[in-house]
Amino acid sequence: MSDSKEKPRNALYEDRVSQAKVVRKWVFISLIVLILIGVIAVISGYTYVKNAIEPIDQENGEEVEITVPIGSSPSTIGDILEDADLISNGTIFRFYVRYLNESNFQAGDYTLSTEMSMDEMIAALKDGRVMQEPVFSFTIPEGFWLEDIVTMISEETEYSEEEIMDKMQDEEYIASLMEQFPMLGNQVLNNEIRYPLEGYLFPAKYEFTDENTSIETIIETMLARTESILDQYTEQIGNSNYTLHELMTLASIIEREAQTSEDRYLISGVLYNRLDDNMRLQVDPTVAYAAGSHLYMTSLEDLEVDSPYNTYMYEGIPIGPIASPGEDSIKAALEPRVTDYIFFYARVTGEVIYNSSYEDHQEVVEQYRQEWIDAGESAED
Repeated sequence: MSDSKEKPRNALYEDRVSQAKVVRKWVFISLIVLILIGVIAVISGYTYVKNAIEPIDQENGEEVEITVPIGSSPSTIGDILEDADLISNGTIFRFYVRYLNESNFQAGDYTLSTEMSMDEMIAALKDGRVMQEPVFSFTIPEGFWLEDIVTMISEETEYSEEEIMDKMQDEEYIASLMEQFPMLGNQVLNNEIRYPLEGYLFPAKYEFTDENTSIETIIETMLARTESILDQYTEQIGNSNYTLHELMTLASIIEREAQTSEDRYLISGVLYNRLDDNMRLQVDPTVAYAAGSHLYMTSLEDLEVDSPYNTYMYEGIPIGPIASPGEDSIKAALEPRVTDYIFFYARVTGEVIYNSSYEDHQEVVEQYRQEWIDAGESAED
């Protein structure tokens, strides 16, 4: 009787062993297939990129003339080269330039060849001849409000401030810019934001060779400059706990608060510490922006201005940038200095004093507050 029961058990065991072998076999085969697919994908991707970097036609090269406008970003240059059939993929050009950390491309007229590799074109584009003398130019200082930028553009062109401002607030135009410049997220169309493009018009010198340059071209040239700067920090932006819009807002606050590079990174660290501790940022430049006036000194009355920009009244990062930050302030917003500072006080002299305790901070305020009062009275005189 026991023998008859043992046989079925052995058969069942052998069946399970056989099934297990089949399963392991299929798992092994599946893994091999997945590995092969991965290897093929990597090889295919490498081959595609390698071919894209190499000359389009190494044997029967053809010379092609192109023009790189002033203010062109790597993305724009990639599109120009692709449209001229000098490269096969403008997007790969953009990412390859970022990988090589190349910049300082020169505006100008170029004669390139389909025999040239992407590396050779990059080298040539950094050594182009300057285009004809500009018919008008303007320089936007770091930390300027959009209203100030509009005034400066108006002074150097035939466009009125009203014309320029109307274009910068045209929702249909802004929507088209959002498609052209992905850095402009939906946040810029928030009804509570004062100006959609505030903080995104890069502070720099701009030169234009066409006296009939449109307002749109001026705006888009400035946005392209901002995009070219931000492209260098794509990885850091992606790894941040804050959105690009929030980072640009922090950068604009840093720009308005700090006068030196070192202070930009230290103040950035203070702002991060306050955000981490769920404190209000309480920075005076946001109050000035909320009040719509370049306040020389913040009063108690100013602190009560009800605005989403007022960081004394509302917690967290304001609704949007309050000025145009330069590259160093953008970088500082991405790389805050790690300290235990929670407070800082900027003196009239430009010196910034940092503290970890409220009591020490108040001592500094009491010691140097009269400086600002005296400076304000002198400014009024």
